[in-house]
Amino acid sequence: MSSLIRHLTVDCADAHRLGSFWAAALEAPLADDDHPGDPEATVLAPGVSLLFVTVPDEKTVKNRLHLDLQPQDRTREEEVDRLLALGATLVADRRRPDGTGWVVLADVEGNEFCVERGIAERPS
Repeated sequence: MSSLIRHLTVDCADAHRLGSFWAAALEAPLADDDHPGDPEATVLAPGVSLLFVTVPDEKTVKNRLHLDLQPQDRTREEEVDRLLALGATLVADRRRPDGTGWVVLADVEGNEFCVERGIAERPS
């Protein structure tokens, strides 16, 4: 059998804080044994879990890897508003008049991610 991706790991300044943001963003739980001050936090997202690891290095450049979120039960605009309320910040608005495109946000530590059109907004 081939290898499987167990976690997508993200270096960060505060694993629990960033893990908590992503747990709320993905509406997925943090692992039961994750607590404030822990050096690691795991978001048990469907498919692949996200592992946040506290490191001493600061983020200095654009991410080489980022997440693209596709809302399943709401519109892109509703999802962007929800994520902004959780503490994300707007980086760039790449929406087009025809409804295509995406919105670039940053999480609470400045990691960029994109929000695509919701599943119901895509042509069938």
